[in-house]
Amino acid sequence: MEKVRVMVVDDSKISRMMISSMLAKTNFEVCAMAENAAHAIDLYAKTRPDVVTMDMNLPDADGIECSRRIHAMDSRCKIVMISAMKDAKLIMHGRLAGISSFLQKPVSTNELLDTLMILCQEHVGVNAVYRDSYVSTYAKVLQEGLQQIAGLESEIQVQEENSGPLSVNGVAVIIGVVGEPRGRVAFYMDEATMRGFAGAVLQQDSVTDAEAQAAVEESGNIIAGHGISRINDVIKDREMRLTPPGIISGVDIKLSNPELIAFNIKAKTSIGDIFMNVGFARSV
Repeated sequence: MEKVRVMVVDDSKISRMMISSMLAKTNFEVCAMAENAAHAIDLYAKTRPDVVTMDMNLPDADGIECSRRIHAMDSRCKIVMISAMKDAKLIMHGRLAGISSFLQKPVSTNELLDTLMILCQEHVGVNAVYRDSYVSTYAKVLQEGLQQIAGLESEIQVQEENSGPLSVNGVAVIIGVVGEPRGRVAFYMDEATMRGFAGAVLQQDSVTDAEAQAAVEESGNIIAGHGISRINDVIKDREMRLTPPGIISGVDIKLSNPELIAFNIKAKTSIGDIFMNVGFARSV
């Protein structure tokens, strides 16, 4: 796979070096660095990078104005603002100037790579984007959600791409994803784990079948929603939404959709294994 070319715009030499270091040994290659708006505009015209990281505070113009000038030159440009500030007003003005995504300093390597992967998916390939960004986002959200909703610590494992039907024993919450890309999220576990999970969510020693299924359904819907929201925060002019959840239960239930690229995420907890199967369309 060809390197994705990145231009870094920041008045701080240290910040430029930090971003360059984060991208070292990845498929993203820093092809240009600029310390002010004038230099950035000149370098963009000469190098035409695939994506730009942009600081807000530049000595001759702010990052929004610099982005506006670059966008006027190339309406298809992809710009990620990395700034100490990240508020609603900044994001609103930034979107109007053509900025694709917003990250707040200090930015982690994973945050930066996830954002660049999603924005540059035509260069890195849709399978890689789904695996390394969409699915990794859901893995984080699943772990956080289990802790917040049920107080459960978990060890997360992301399994390889699943091309065959998904087999469910127990209970599963099925949630459709509409928009670009469309897809499906399945949150599932066996019956014994369901009872332990519902007891933790409701803080009760004993729960009915209806209460247990309702707790799983609501939790799956919340976790799926958080995952989609995080992905939507990165993608400009694309919006995914969830359909109302549905719940199924039984033994050896087969869920199949050959049009999706799907990955299975397993959370190992003290009450049993909890799964989330995430699938998205083969073309974006």
